[in-house]
Amino acid sequence: MFENLSDKLDRAFKVLKGQGTITEINVAETMKEIRKALLDADVNYKTAKAFTDDVRQKALGNNVLTAISPGQLLTKLMNDELTELMGGTTAELELKASPTIILIAGLNGAGKTTFTGKLANYLKTTKNKKPLLVADDIYRPAAIDQLEVLGQQIGVPVYANRDSKDPVAIAREGIALARQNGHNVVIIDTAGRLAIDEAMMVEIEQVKNAVQPHEILFVVDSMTGQDAVNTAKVFNDRLDFTGVVLTKLDGDTRGGAALSIKSVVNKPIKFIGTGEKMEALDVFHPDRMASRILGMGDVVSLVERAQQQFDEKEAAELQKKIRKNKFDFNDFYSQIQQIKKMGNMKDLMGMIPGVGKMMKDVEVDDNAFKAIEAIIQSMTPFEKANPETINQSRRNRISKGSGTDLAEVNRLMKQFDDMKKVMKQMSNPAAMASMMRRMPKM
Repeated sequence: MFENLSDKLDRAFKVLKGQGTITEINVAETMKEIRKALLDADVNYKTAKAFTDDVRQKALGNNVLTAISPGQLLTKLMNDELTELMGGTTAELELKASPTIILIAGLNGAGKTTFTGKLANYLKTTKNKKPLLVADDIYRPAAIDQLEVLGQQIGVPVYANRDSKDPVAIAREGIALARQNGHNVVIIDTAGRLAIDEAMMVEIEQVKNAVQPHEILFVVDSMTGQDAVNTAKVFNDRLDFTGVVLTKLDGDTRGGAALSIKSVVNKPIKFIGTGEKMEALDVFHPDRMASRILGMGDVVSLVERAQQQFDEKEAAELQKKIRKNKFDFNDFYSQIQQIKKMGNMKDLMGMIPGVGKMMKDVEVDDNAFKAIEAIIQSMTPFEKANPETINQSRRNRISKGSGTDLAEVNRLMKQFDDMKKVMKQMSNPAAMASMMRRMPKM
């Protein structure tokens, strides 16, 4: 995500590296590189020009403090301006009404149905809501089936009427059922449509007028770049939607849609899709995204993702086991499953300040845990609970059972032992304090 843009911005900042002061000449040169980087990222030309003009003006109007280099000052200005460009503040969903009605709209293939499932999962798990999904796509044969599969996967009911060809009636029936069964959110998945298809545009306007949704979310494939922005403008003129959802942002290294869409349609980006899993949905935070674009990481989002996956009671139990040096392979396996749920590994590492740049040319296999999981699954219940009993003959058997080399099994055992030692030290306040005292000397 934004890998090429981050790279090019980093190169642009090097123009100012080692410069003692900001001048018209070095700022003009840097802004030229930044504008090029934004255009290469498929940012709207007017947006890119206005953005660089604003940054240039602010840079020349600032006296550089002795403690701050010109490059640092420009990074700070860029961070502020990028945040503003993408909306300034986080735009939350309006969820006060019961039921809150959310209408999902967008083009064919943008990922509306998948997003509908992800949104229901997000509202259920993080907002403690009781959603109902309404299958209102009467044109795509597999749309109802897809939504029902997603609903089963996340434990959310789906209302569908396969006999009806009236999307307005289906939407009304779904809302009536939600009221009857105590659902406090109704998410209506509509058919994909082209802006040039007048009959289809009239149809979705009719659905909107009939159900009076509290939120209309326009789902757009971020990989279509400027086309996504232009389409959003046409749909907004007809529907006056409340927010934008950018899907497939994990597959787009340019990110022009994310940077342009707010300035063109003046509607906030509310969510971004970052993968295929139901958990791969993030609330869009302009300030955090600006930091990631500039290579400064996003620790807050990383911590939030971890909090969503790690159960407090389980964490407390785990802490007790670590203190007693009872951490075993069952615990280790459980931790791996929770980390996997947090999302794409390269994306997670990119949230750690400084690591994103180090990892840019490194391919991180999402199946990196496969061999470790196979080794642990080849252990007996007794061995998992008592790692110290795994002698050489047991290791040979585990290696054959997991289809891995003996060297891999030995390496995992060593890493596991080292990790246990570190965990034991970290759980001991006195040992931890001693370690911290030694740090400056190391």
